[in-house]
Amino acid sequence: MKEHLHAVTTNTSKLQSFLGLHQIEQQVHQCQRYVEDLENDERAKEFDIKMKQNDEIEKILSKLESLESLGEVMVVRTETGFSRETSVRRKAQVESREQSNINNMTMNIETKIEINIEEMISDMICLMDGRVIVVEEGGKVNLLTSDGKLQKQLPIPGGAWSVTQINQNTIAITYPCERAIKIFNMENAKVTKVITLDKECCGLSFYNNSLAVGLDSDDEIRIIDLEGNTLKSIPVESKSYLENLVYCNDRVIYSDNSGKAVYCYDESGKQIWQYTQDLSGPSGLCTDTYGNIIVVELRSNRIIVISKDGQNSKVLISEEDELENPRCICFKHNESAGFICDYSGTYLAKFNLSYK
Repeated sequence: MKEHLHAVTTNTSKLQSFLGLHQIEQQVHQCQRYVEDLENDERAKEFDIKMKQNDEIEKILSKLESLESLGEVMVVRTETGFSRETSVRRKAQVESREQSNINNMTMNIETKIEINIEEMISDMICLMDGRVIVVEEGGKVNLLTSDGKLQKQLPIPGGAWSVTQINQNTIAITYPCERAIKIFNMENAKVTKVITLDKECCGLSFYNNSLAVGLDSDDEIRIIDLEGNTLKSIPVESKSYLENLVYCNDRVIYSDNSGKAVYCYDESGKQIWQYTQDLSGPSGLCTDTYGNIIVVELRSNRIIVISKDGQNSKVLISEEDELENPRCICFKHNESAGFICDYSGTYLAKFNLSYK
């Protein structure tokens, strides 16, 4: 900047000098602000580091004196060809919109696995590690391997109903008769917390460090933190128990089996949309990678998808596919695959989704 200043003031006109000095002044101001910011930065502090050597080091070094080398380092350089496109981002956005279109969705049943739990099933989730949890209606919580084999029953007393995963090792389960949510650590196989509510609770879903729980006596979906504190209360309409819900992207989506409808509300309590067309009895539901809602139709033995704006739907699995009494569905977003479980707990149907 000194050299620039000398050139500006000696070899230019007054107007050019004025403009040049103004530019230099701005640069100086930026440098000054940078230096001022450094005053509160760890990089501007001095440190005195002292090291005390362990006496055992001397013994080790004396034993290593005879060594001439600890090994050899080799570097292999390979030429890599790059092909670059300036419109990559736009192309990806167009592809994403095309894939999120439910008209391009297809569901394929890969295999049907006998599980023989043979109890009424109320909920099911795919865990982050690929395993599956199947909950008996007012009963036990079963942990299955990724290929559908019963691994064990989790040692949690009481009648469970709905389950959701909080993190890699932690799940939460509702217990309607106890008006409670139990937080269970799968690694330690212990209940670490019990959240007591003032009403019976069924449906449960975790999102953004909060739980959405369906309370049945007053048709309320309550958003609570992991300590049980109420964050939001959403009054909803439903002719059925609030036992199937998904909380994601600041919205709560739930199915009303008796009312033959699927609803979507935001966190403020505003109804975003309701879908009632050609539904005979929606039960379990989940969302795909793009926010579309996949719904199990228990009475008609179908699986349908509703677009994320609630405007359109498509049948993915029809009655002719012979998927009898489907009740619950879960989805593994990283694999675009998941499982469907029947109401009687006799099978898991593994499926995959494609967007072509």
